Amino acid sequence: MNLDLAGKRVLVTGGSKGIGFACARLFLEEGAKVAIVSRSQANIDAALAKLAGAIGAAADLIDAGQAAAMVEKVERELGAIDILVNSAGAAKRAAPDDLTPAFWHAAMDAKYFSYINVMDPVVKLMAKRGSGVIVNIIGHGGKVAASEHLAGGSANAALMLATVGLAKAYARQGVRVLGLNPGLTETTRVQEALEVTARSRGISVAEAKALGTSRIPLGRFASPEDLANMTVFLASDRASYVTGVNIGMDGASTSVVI
Repeated sequence: MNLDLAGKRVLVTGGSKGIGFACARLFLEEGAKVAIVSRSQANIDAALAKLAGAIGAAADLIDAGQAAAMVEKVERELGAIDILVNSAGAAKRAAPDDLTPAFWHAAMDAKYFSYINVMDPVVKLMAKRGSGVIVNIIGHGGKVAASEHLAGGSANAALMLATVGLAKAYARQGVRVLGLNPGLTETTRVQEALEVTARSRGISVAEAKALGTSRIPLGRFASPEDLANMTVFLASDRASYVTGVNIGMDGASTSVVI
């Protein structure tokens, strides 16, 4: 399917690894112009070696000033941003007894504000121009409370509401905003989560992964490419009437009507 994305200018936060990297690569294959963001310049350099034609920007998106400066830099070098994919930031996991107010605060910084700090300037720029798409890679932990993911899940839930709220606020100005909620995915972040689960339950990481897989009706973790395929489609005009929703991609492990 030709998604008519050639020449579109795409900003992917967290684009040096995992789902973000898979999204950046697929947008490039569709002919888009891509900028990736990471806190680590080394990670950006490694990713750009595999993303011919992309550009990169290093920024700590927890810092609103750095996020805004990054957006200005990308628009100056790439042009007006047509599509924003937020995939940066992941809250650490911990057993309930290890949670503290500071840990909860850090989780909101890591996941919620790292997205908000980029969305705020970008959605306003898009609204002034009368078009744009924002896809937030969030996580189904915002819908289902997991004991090792309470702080991060709360950040996800807040981000889901912000997503649909911004979609409603800016729909008449030509901007679509939507969320994608992956379940367990083959990324380094999920590997780290499995290690936390293993420690808290006194089992091996392999056993933790087998337990997670057993709860997925499709019988496997998602791949980053699975999420990228959906993200790129949603960002295209083929999905021009899709906005203000958070779409689950967890292999049917959350069996609820939404």
